[in-house]
Amino acid sequence: MREFGLDVEVIAARTDDLEQAPGYASRAALRVATGRGGSPLEQIEAINPDVVHVHNLFPNWGTQWLSKWERPIVATVHNFRPVCAAGTLFRDGKVCTACPDSSALRAIQHACYRGSRVATLPLAVKSRGGVSGDRLLSRADRVILLTARARGLYEGFGLEPQKIEVIPNFVRDLGAVTEAPGRPGWAYTGRLSAEKGILNLVRHWPAMESLDVYGDGPLRGELEVLAKAHGKVTIHGSISHSEVPQALANARGLVFPSECPEGGVPQSYVEALSAGRMVVALGGSSAADDLIEAGAGVVFATWDELGQALDEAFQNVGIFSRRAREHYLANYRASTFLERMAALYDTMVDQSRSSHA
Repeated sequence: MREFGLDVEVIAARTDDLEQAPGYASRAALRVATGRGGSPLEQIEAINPDVVHVHNLFPNWGTQWLSKWERPIVATVHNFRPVCAAGTLFRDGKVCTACPDSSALRAIQHACYRGSRVATLPLAVKSRGGVSGDRLLSRADRVILLTARARGLYEGFGLEPQKIEVIPNFVRDLGAVTEAPGRPGWAYTGRLSAEKGILNLVRHWPAMESLDVYGDGPLRGELEVLAKAHGKVTIHGSISHSEVPQALANARGLVFPSECPEGGVPQSYVEALSAGRMVVALGGSSAADDLIEAGAGVVFATWDELGQALDEAFQNVGIFSRRAREHYLANYRASTFLERMAALYDTMVDQSRSSHA
């Protein structure tokens, strides 16, 4: 944003820097449940900005200060934390909307945050009023959601449509990468956790196809056992961002098996588009929705259809790869994101000045 010419100041409280302090966990729990404490208002007033853009208050900032700031507030919602203690709308292997549909107490029953009822309690208390009871969403003049699927879900949960702007994140352009020689396999890049669908992906992976898995997470040990038994699945662990282009160059395309809705289109998916790599995705996620729009791969509905989807993608690799790159250039470049954000800020400032004229 600074490179784009916007005057930006960042106010941040990083959990990694704070959590070693005595009593941090108790204070954070109280702050989340009540909204008291952790106010950036003094710093904001010293900066005196035209717009305050909030990305995340959990768990280090309170919410009471929001009602004391009179100028525009824009909030970006990256996940489903306002209505779901886990932030994923996913539980026990399937999409779950029990809390926004009925009661946030369901989250305590199922220990949805970090597998702990005690840790889940403050989040359940905070979200007991749903979207209308969320202080940030209620106070914000505009709420940025990252995908059309997130918009549909949040509107269903009660967020006012007139507040919503859909502005997807961007990734830096990797440039179309040249495919490695030979017959490359497929790649998965991301967290190795249940909601990402990686366990089912490896369990259903075709015997004759190669799959390289890049990432880490709680399922890594189980995945390594499955990969060894399969023979053509390799678990590489985490890689640096600088290594992503080579990982994609070594792959025929990206497999995106997420079983949760995804609050945004994940970076790994957009990086594949940037590199000109086709994608095969399980239906039901924001990335799968975007893939249908892009026409840059194949979306399959059930795990039994995975092999057929891979075959169909391989037969159309040229056109899918071209469409992937074109879709990235049209929708996910930094310049596109910055133009959308600057236009929104200008609108907020103009409306604020008009109302105070």
